[in-house]
Amino acid sequence: MQNILITGATRGIGRALYDGYSVRGDNVTGTYRGNAPETGQWAKLDVTSETDLSALKASFDDKPLDLLICNAGVYYDKGQNLTDGYPVEMWSDSFATNVTGVFQTVQTLLPNIARAKAGKIAIMSSQMASSERAPGGSYIYRASKAAVLNLGRNLASELKPQGIAVGIYHPGWVQTDMGGNAADITVAQSRDGLIERFDALSMDSTGEFKTWDGHDHPF
Repeated sequence: MQNILITGATRGIGRALYDGYSVRGDNVTGTYRGNAPETGQWAKLDVTSETDLSALKASFDDKPLDLLICNAGVYYDKGQNLTDGYPVEMWSDSFATNVTGVFQTVQTLLPNIARAKAGKIAIMSSQMASSERAPGGSYIYRASKAAVLNLGRNLASELKPQGIAVGIYHPGWVQTDMGGNAADITVAQSRDGLIERFDALSMDSTGEFKTWDGHDHPF
């Protein structure tokens, strides 16, 4: 049984992962921003809030954390246009959650991850992070996901001597509120594939950028 924390776990892929690990018998904590779900184990966390992060740190105390899944993210600039869209506030708000929030969550819980025998960090990025696939549009989301990919790769290098593996993942184009009904795969397909990827993550594969179904993703 693993101790697992999933950020942004009240809906979409985050909730599916929470439910999947719970059914499997792992000790899962999910985070929420609004109201806590009625059942399960939950912690209040807005990843941009220092107060919430401090409370999370206190609640975990010296408990070992086997797997941190950084799933919380926002996509504010869907439909923005290059002529007069992408306001400055949208850039700062998006990066605060998608990049800074990931770093601060990792930094907050790193002592707990280090206490696990083989602690792991899984960071949710996107195929939209790839510089090899650059069709334009969604500039803020693409830039933030590219930044968090870079963050994950650098964390993998720095944490390798401590035996902490870090993986970065594209969850697929998923039928969620964010992905829409026209998306390629179901939430269940993404969840099952991601759980396989996280289980397989090791020091031999640390720094990987993988798709939900196990393919190496172009950087």
